[in-house]
Amino acid sequence: MSLVIGLLGNFISTSEANEPIRLLYNERPPYFLTASPGVVTGLTGTPASFAFQQLGIPHIWEKIPSIRQMNILQKNKGKVCLVGWFKNSAREKFSKYTKPIYRDKPAIGLALFSNINIESDLSLKDVLQNKKISLLVKKGYSYGKYIDDLIRETNPSRVAVSVENLNMVHMLKVERADYIFMAEEEANGLIRKANFSVDEFKFIRFSDMPAGNKRYILCSLSVEDSVIEKLNTWIEKNVVIQ
Repeated sequence: MSLVIGLLGNFISTSEANEPIRLLYNERPPYFLTASPGVVTGLTGTPASFAFQQLGIPHIWEKIPSIRQMNILQKNKGKVCLVGWFKNSAREKFSKYTKPIYRDKPAIGLALFSNINIESDLSLKDVLQNKKISLLVKKGYSYGKYIDDLIRETNPSRVAVSVENLNMVHMLKVERADYIFMAEEEANGLIRKANFSVDEFKFIRFSDMPAGNKRYILCSLSVEDSVIEKLNTWIEKNVVIQ
């Protein structure tokens, strides 16, 4: 009987070791683009794909809305990794981070071109303190430490939603809010995907905005430390962060 139990235990351990890691993503050009079933490319999708493939780490890509991704990660039921997310102290309590795989350009605000209530070259703090304009934010989303901290400090007038960035652009167009934060890399593509003209919008550049946020692969606590170490070694050799 003990031999059977021992063999069963070895089988379970081997099965768990070979369990593919679920790589969760949301279609978000230029960060993520589904090239074909199971093949994901983009600014963060490509380095993550290459890392897992070249290291021979079993994995599967799953397209899931971003707000659900974080809920899945927190539950820690199985091996799960989220690709291209920012790091913050709250997330570090329930996840394991790799080294960064990409760094954004400085964040911008996106507003309607016709909106005369918000313009470039002001400090972010001054804009957030202006109670006459409203910020559209995504619930449970981090915009990076600098922006997150200033939002907490200034408590701006804001509208919180659970939709993806594409829907937020539509909400901006119908004046549900005055501006949203966005990575400059994705702004033009997102506007076009929403079937609007780029000329209908303007980029708001803040005088005090620091360098862009770094994006990481963050994994559930069920993912072995050895996997994180392998990924970090690959990232150090193959990814250059400006």
